[in-house]
Amino acid sequence: MSGSLGERLRDWLAPALEKLGYELIQVEHVATRRAVLRLYIDHLGAGDGITLDDCQKVSDYVSGLLDVEDPLPGAYSLEVSSPGLDRPLVTAEHFRRFLGSEARLQLHRPLHGSRRLRGRLCGEAGGVLEIDVDGQRLQVPLADIRAARLVPDLAAQLRSKGDGH
Repeated sequence: MSGSLGERLRDWLAPALEKLGYELIQVEHVATRRAVLRLYIDHLGAGDGITLDDCQKVSDYVSGLLDVEDPLPGAYSLEVSSPGLDRPLVTAEHFRRFLGSEARLQLHRPLHGSRRLRGRLCGEAGGVLEIDVDGQRLQVPLADIRAARLVPDLAAQLRSKGDGH
């Protein structure tokens, strides 16, 4: 996906959103009959959840930027949302931030006979992810990862919300 429209938009928009206190997690540009530009955001550092007001604030701000710069051809809809519990992992920093968490990876080419891996994130250094898959530690270059998402730990989410049931 290197150099894609989504990546170029992410590189352009991320610093602007950081000034507002948000991290731009991922940008998706879906070119259909009516194109969609989808932004996934989170609070910088806090990670305490995104509200509808946050989405509206970012949408209004980004709409203004897009109107001035006009980086997208044709008509499109802008959608802004939270990354969700199964948040995408896009950058090396994302993988480092969620060390110890379980993640699902889709690879560009098979590793040990599979393009899909699920395991615990153990480390990231020099563009190589270390992941424990069923007790076996694998080294996966970040460039070989097509997509990665956290596997939601619902029990931990309930504990963090103060619901000990």
